[in-house]
Amino acid sequence: MATYLDFENSIRLIDEDISSAKIKGDGHAVEILEKSLNKEISKTYKNLSEYQKLQLARHPDRPYAIDYIRALLKDAYELHGDRNFADDAAIICYIGYLENRKVIVIGEQKGRGTKNKIKRNFGMPHPEGYRKALRVARLAEKFDLPILFLIDTPGAYPGIAAEERGQSEAIARNLYEMSKLNTKSVSVVIGEGGSGGALAIGVSDRIAMMRYSVFSVISPEGCAAILWNDPAKQESATKAMKITAEDLYGLKLVDAIIDEPLVGAHRDKESAARAVGEYFIKSLEELDMMSDSERLEKRYEKIISIGAYEER
Repeated sequence: MATYLDFENSIRLIDEDISSAKIKGDGHAVEILEKSLNKEISKTYKNLSEYQKLQLARHPDRPYAIDYIRALLKDAYELHGDRNFADDAAIICYIGYLENRKVIVIGEQKGRGTKNKIKRNFGMPHPEGYRKALRVARLAEKFDLPILFLIDTPGAYPGIAAEERGQSEAIARNLYEMSKLNTKSVSVVIGEGGSGGALAIGVSDRIAMMRYSVFSVISPEGCAAILWNDPAKQESATKAMKITAEDLYGLKLVDAIIDEPLVGAHRDKESAARAVGEYFIKSLEELDMMSDSERLEKRYEKIISIGAYEER
């Protein structure tokens, strides 16, 4: 069954009327109701607030990394383990073909259903997850394979065991190593981009965000708790933090916004996957026109241009 957010209540009511009309076999009513549904969807989604976009980024029906991989890759084969400690299921790595081009996809996977969410640690990677991502990225470099990173995490796992195994070092190592990785790379925020947990697979030649995704240094709930000692003020925090795709594109922190279906990726997964695939292929075509040294120089310039400071 579809999951509806609070602001989708009017859409839910029309959907229920359509279902009833179909059961009764009233084709004329279905046709009229579907027109009303399209108008209501257009009205609702064209006037979303920052907080509503955050809710969409976290929507339980939103496609996860594995959904994009299954939709985009042919002959996909999963690569496991960091060759040191364990195979972290919160990070998934696949090799396969996208439009007859061999590529590697590395993504953060949240999981569906209680059992699978626990297996995937709710999309919060341990250090071995980031070390697995780096191992596979180096494999891509060795064989000159382009990489697609799919970012979707609330953040890196903050547990004691993760800290004992060097969570901060693993993230920092990825930032350093991937900044100079000599292969074409594209990162796409498909849902939540949470702090260092997202940055650890977010250093690349191109970085884009889906229309209804978010990218932030801290969750709005965490920000509200720190600033106002009240997690309930998360809506105000979401607006103040400037974490939507439009905000970050305006600040020149991301290179592009990928248009997902008006109704959101959770209602049209196929179109969302197609949009990501098209952006990836287009980006690779542009990167193919650069020499390795030129591409690495542009990546370096992009990284050092982030942020602002004053000398006193």
